[in-house]
Amino acid sequence: MFTGIIEEKGVIRSLSLAGSSGTLAVRAKKVLQGTRIGDSIAVNGVCLTVVSLQPDGFTADVMAETVRKSSLGSCRPGDAVNLERAMAAGGRFGGHLVSGHIDGTGTIRSLRREENAVWVTIEAGKEILELIVEKGSICIDGISLTVAAVDESSFSVSVIPHTGMETTLLDKRPGIKVNLENDMIGKYVKKLLYGDAGAQDSSREKAEEKGEGITMAFLEEYGI
Repeated sequence: MFTGIIEEKGVIRSLSLAGSSGTLAVRAKKVLQGTRIGDSIAVNGVCLTVVSLQPDGFTADVMAETVRKSSLGSCRPGDAVNLERAMAAGGRFGGHLVSGHIDGTGTIRSLRREENAVWVTIEAGKEILELIVEKGSICIDGISLTVAAVDESSFSVSVIPHTGMETTLLDKRPGIKVNLENDMIGKYVKKLLYGDAGAQDSSREKAEEKGEGITMAFLEEYGI
C-alpha cells in the first residue's frame, strides 16, 4: 500500500524487455534506505518488487500485464521517474489509499499556469473518467492529487509549486502518457452498486436489468 506522496525522483538506468516482459533498473538513493529484496517500490505509480539492490539503485521485474496497463514500457534510459516505498504501518498518511495497481493510462492535453499553480489537463477513457469526481482523489504517475475539474473526455488537477518540484509531472509535455489509478474506495463502491456488470458497463439500467448489485428493487424490499 502506498500514499501517493513521492519520496524522490529516480532515473531509469535500463529497461530490458523480452517480448512484453523483462527487467527495469532504476538509479535511486532515498528509497533504498531500509529497503530489502522482496520489498515494494512504486515506480511512476506502478508497484514493483525489488529483486536486486545496488549501492545506487535497484532492479525489479516487469511482467507483460504491467507493460500493457502502464507507460513503463515506453521508459528510456535517463528518464526521471517518481518513487515511493510502501507505507510503513506506523507512517503518516499524507495522500490517499494507493495500491500501485494501475487502472490505465491517460494523455496530457495541456499545462496552463495560474499564478503559483499549474493546471494539468489529462484525457482519459470512459472507464477511468466514470470513477473520477470533482474534489476527489486521483493518482497520476504515483502522485496523489485532488481533482479540480472533470468532464466527459478529460479531468484537470492544479499542481502547487512543491509538488511540481518534487515530482516529474510538470516536466512532461502535451501528448505524453501518464499512469492513472482511480480512487480505491470508488472502485469498491462501483462493484457494490453494479456487481460484475460494473466491470464492463457502468449503466445502472443494465445492472438492474440483470438483477446485480444494489438495485432499486433491493432497496425497496428492505425499506430503504
